[in-house]
Amino acid sequence: MKRNYLLCTLFVFLFSFIQAQTITFVSEQTNKPLPKVSVFGKDGNILAYSDIDGKIDKKSLSQDQEKFKIVYDNFSVATLSYSDFEQNTIKLNDQVKEIETIVIKNTKPAKYIFIKGNFNSYVTVNKRLNCYADGVVTYIFDNKTKKLKSTNVEQYRVYRLEDPKNEKKHTDSWDYGSSLSVPEMKNVGNIDAYKKKNTKLKELKGQRKDEVEITGEYLQQKEFAIFGFRFFDLKGIINIAFETDSQKTLKDILEYNEIDFLKLKHKTEKDYNQLMAYSNFYTTELGFTNDNDLEKVKFKKEHSNYNTKFWQSPSFPNMQTIFSSFFKDDLKEQENKK
Repeated sequence: MKRNYLLCTLFVFLFSFIQAQTITFVSEQTNKPLPKVSVFGKDGNILAYSDIDGKIDKKSLSQDQEKFKIVYDNFSVATLSYSDFEQNTIKLNDQVKEIETIVIKNTKPAKYIFIKGNFNSYVTVNKRLNCYADGVVTYIFDNKTKKLKSTNVEQYRVYRLEDPKNEKKHTDSWDYGSSLSVPEMKNVGNIDAYKKKNTKLKELKGQRKDEVEITGEYLQQKEFAIFGFRFFDLKGIINIAFETDSQKTLKDILEYNEIDFLKLKHKTEKDYNQLMAYSNFYTTELGFTNDNDLEKVKFKKEHSNYNTKFWQSPSFPNMQTIFSSFFKDDLKEQENKK
């Protein structure tokens, strides 16, 4: 009896300790967890990003930051002090914008299904922004197999954070613009394709959308070395949001969000540098077509390419304004080459 009591006490203590190390963001309206909440420090670094349970690790926050900007759904929703994180649960107003009505075109089934929307993509090095892009893209899927046939970027912007350093053996000083990518929605038409040996799936049912989180890990035990560089701790998190109570098919997709993690260093560097590549997509139109020959441009990371001010739409996921609030004129748009 005494042994069981001690085990029970130890379990309660450990559970309380673990709880104290995490903070959960929830909706003010529904009290449901809020995934994909970003916590920015006063210097513009992304210190934390909530998982599908709305949780972040409190250890990722430092008291010397004083103030933290909280970003959800590409909008700043709160400014918190370090003392606000003493509570285990923080409620946020997640209805910062109306859910945009998706335009349905050509409802009669045809050879292809297209999904059009807005995207943004950015890379951080040791939590600090390195480069940014956003734009408009249309994905074409085979309506029978649900396989992705083509990714068609229509227009886009590219931004670089000005930095005079670019030393070959200092990987923290590199320009990672080549890592900017349009979201790769290869398997969104078949969730089972994500079920692999090194992946885990979790689901969150909400009032506005249902979400699936897929996580995978590689190079966890041993680094990979080539040409004097070391790669380690490769991870990926994909979150796909669907219409509430839907069948989770291509026609139900609202959002696609992906974060890729990698630790990198040159052999002469003492510590690894943490690279994180974010890519996000938000559906605006979908429908059927027999024509997959769409007008598109090549997504070149060295410059922008646009004909309209697509980012001025109220529903556009314009994270550039968030980053510019920290980095001001140091975040420079690359020349628009139409």
